[in-house]
This record gives sequence, C-alpha cells and structure tokens, in this order.
Amino acid sequence: MEGEGRSSGLAKTAALKLSEMGEKTKRLGTAMKDPQGQRRIILVIVCVALLLDNMLYMVIVPIIPDYLAELENEQSAHVHLVIHPNSSANSTILDKINKNNLDIQIGVLFASKAILQLLVNPLSGTFIDRVGYDIPLLIGLSVMFVSTCIFAIGENYATLFFARSLQGLGSAFADTSGIAMIADKYTEEGERSRALGIALAFISFGSLVAPPFGGILYEFAGKKVPFIVLACICLADGILLLTVIKPFSNRTRENMPVGTPIYKLIMDPYIAVVAGALTVCNIPLAFLEPTISNWMETTMHSSQWEMGITWLPAFFPHVLGVYLTVKLASKHPHLQWFYGALGMVIIGASSCTVPACKTFGQLIAPLCGICFGIALVDTALLPTLAFLVDVRHVSVYGSVYALADISYSVAYAMGPIVAGQIVHNLGFVQLNLGMGLVNVLYAPALLLLRNVCQMKPSRSEQDNLLDEAPQGLYDTIRMEERRAKKKGYSTSGNCLPVDENGFDPFGAQRSLSEESSGPEYT
Repeated sequence: MEGEGRSSGLAKTAALKLSEMGEKTKRLGTAMKDPQGQRRIILVIVCVALLLDNMLYMVIVPIIPDYLAELENEQSAHVHLVIHPNSSANSTILDKINKNNLDIQIGVLFASKAILQLLVNPLSGTFIDRVGYDIPLLIGLSVMFVSTCIFAIGENYATLFFARSLQGLGSAFADTSGIAMIADKYTEEGERSRALGIALAFISFGSLVAPPFGGILYEFAGKKVPFIVLACICLADGILLLTVIKPFSNRTRENMPVGTPIYKLIMDPYIAVVAGALTVCNIPLAFLEPTISNWMETTMHSSQWEMGITWLPAFFPHVLGVYLTVKLASKHPHLQWFYGALGMVIIGASSCTVPACKTFGQLIAPLCGICFGIALVDTALLPTLAFLVDVRHVSVYGSVYALADISYSVAYAMGPIVAGQIVHNLGFVQLNLGMGLVNVLYAPALLLLRNVCQMKPSRSEQDNLLDEAPQGLYDTIRMEERRAKKKGYSTSGNCLPVDENGFDPFGAQRSLSEESSGPEYT
C-alpha cells in the first residue's frame, strides 16, 4: 500500500510538471504569434548571438598564448635534442627567436578574425539587403558553431588559425544581420535606442567576462571545455532562431525594396563621420588589449589573476553608460551627437592617464573611463545610423550596419599587429597619448550631426513611402508614421513637433496629394 501511494504521488507530480510545461509551451507559442512578443524573442536571439561572438573573440586571450607556448616548447625541445643532443650553447638565442616568432604568430592569429570580417562585410551587407536578416543570421550562427568546434579539437597553429578566420566569416553575417534586424523590428527611435542599448550591453558582457571564463575553465578542465560550452549555446540559439523566425518559410520580405549600396552610404558625409567615430573610439580598447598585460607585468609586477581580470571591472561603467545614454536620448534626442562627442573626450582623457598608473587599483579607473566613453559613443551613434538611412536613403539596414562592423573591424584588425610595434618602437606612454589625442581631436567632427534630428525624409524616400503601394518592409514604417502624426510629432525620429495641419518649423506644409496618396490601412 505504501508503495502504491508513493507511485500515485510520483504520478501526480509528473502530471503536474507536464501540465506546467504545457502551459509554458502555450505561453511561448502565444508570444511567438504576438508581434510584440516575437520582437522580444528576436531581441533575445540576437543578443545571445552577439554575446557568443564577443566571447569567442576574447575567450582565446588567456588560452591560446599559453597553449601555443607549450606546443612551441615541445617542438623546440625536440628539435634541439635532435640537432644538438650534447650542446646548450645556443639555447638562449633559440629561446629569443622562438619568443619573437610566437609573439608574431599570436598577433596574426588574433587579428585574422577582424581582417577576414573586414573583407567579407561589404559582401555580407549587400547579401543581407537582398535576402533579409534571418537567413544571414542563421548562416552566421552555423559558421560560428563550426569554428568553435574546430577550436576545441585543434592541436596545431594552422588549425587554430583556420578556426579564428572562420569565426570572422561567421561574425560578418551574424553581427551585421543581428543589429540590422533590431533596427528593422524597432522602428520608433526610443524603442530602437533601448533595444540597441541592450544588445551593446551583451556585447560588453561577452567581451569582458570571456577572459576569466576561459582562463578558469582552461586551468581546471582543459582547452576543449570552454569551446564546447560556447558551441552548445550557439547550437541552442540557432535552434531557437529556426523555431521562432522560420527563415526558410518566411516570405514577408519578398517585396523588400533594394537597399542603398555600401559605397554610396560611405560617401554620405553624415554616415562617414559616424563610421569614423566608431573606429576611433574603439582604437584604445583594441590597442590596449594585446599590450597592457606585458606593461602591467613589467611596470607594476602584476600577478596572473590581476592581468586576467583587468577589464572585468569596466563592464559595470559600460552598462551604466549604455543606460544613461538611452535615458538621455529618450528625453533629448537632438543631443545624440553631444553624447558621442562627450564619450570621445572621456575616452581620450582616460587613455592619456593609463601610463601614469602605478598600481592595479589605480589602473581600474582609466580603463573604466575608456569603456564608459565607448558606451556613450556606441549607444548614441548606432541608432543614428539607422535614422540617417531612414531619412536620407532607403530603410534597409544591412549595408549600413555592415559599414559599422567594418569600422569596428578596422580597429581590431590593427590592434594585435600594430600596437605591439608602436610599443616596441615608441613606447607604451606614446601609444596611449597618441590614442587619447586622436579621440579628443575627432570629437568636434560630430558637430556635423547636430542638425540630424531636424532632417526629413528625402524626396525619393517620400516617393517610396507615400506615392507607391506599400512593399513588405514599409508597412510598419507607414503605420508608425501615421501613429506618430496622430500623437503630434514628425516622422523624423519623433524629434520635431508638428501641428495638426501638418506644419513643422523646418519645412513647408505637406500637400494634400502627399497626405492622401497611397492606400489607407486599417
């Protein structure tokens, strides 16, 4: 009897658990059908993809140099034993040569991801504009999964180099399509800033938590485990993407208008200024990551754990910078350029103070300042890129965010190769002063963006929006335009008040033909 009662209790518990799982599945299905819920799920998918990409970028920092050094020592010992079995006269010279070769190999390995990403981005941006955002995101996740598995099983430099380069190919598709998808799904400027801010927080978390994550697992579980964990997360994110978006059965973007080519976007002076700012503001981070550990070891005799968590405290001011910029942008959207310029000044001042630090505690402050400034620049300018495309080109975002990804890749491709040479030839102090000066001098260029919020759609954009039948992507834009008009705001990022007759302070009254052309929506 007691056994039967226990079995009955277990059956009831199992039935209750199944019922709860059924309710959760039903709620998830309802959320997937609801446009608002689907947007949130898409945001989660994109944020996980960006988190993975940046963790893969930084997780190798504590793993690969040590792993390659072990391989190099084993090969050198074997060669030395074969060639000079009874001689140690040239061992010191061989050690120096091997160390120099290893430094070059590590620098090239680290930079290979950004270099390939830089080369592929113009093509991936055009591809995304043609086919939409979901299929390229799936391609990017698939390539990242394969590259992560190769990293786990790779046991020589050539295999690791191939895996690192393959990751750049995956990033060119995943990063660009993910950010472009957020810009496309969140059409209202305040929501778009918040969504991109969340994505930037995941990027920051991935970059800053990956070194301690990789170092701890490598120390206690070996080289394969960190990559296997990341590969599993990547696989789960890809399955969620297939379940929610169903990219191969999605035909909602069949009639998507043709986006502006990337070479025309870079010739737009406003977009060019934003792209330059994204490159310049990331140079200190990209150049310090491969050089600061050696400087800490030689100047302040830092321990391994201090070098391992150097950038971890900077995660919190980065998230704070994202939060503050989103809040300020929602209240004062016309000052986006100022937030970016202020961030560049903070980055410049912080970079100049890094060489003056004598202890690990002192070093945390300028590194936090650099990451706080980068958060201001990225959070202010990434939504500005989408807005510029909306008002000056066609509202398709693949190429413009490929251009943003190119801007980041330029900095991170140069960092591992160029930074070490600058430190060797000029010194660590000169490197930081130069980076700080470049940021401060570039900040006034953002003054060109001060009137961006007052822009209205170009004539060609108005033709697409008002004079032609709606085409896929533009349904949402037209509906948002009408909602904004009812609330008493212009369509230009909800920056300018307009009265009920259609007047705004920077343009003439809209003609009745423009207002009435095109079919009405219910």
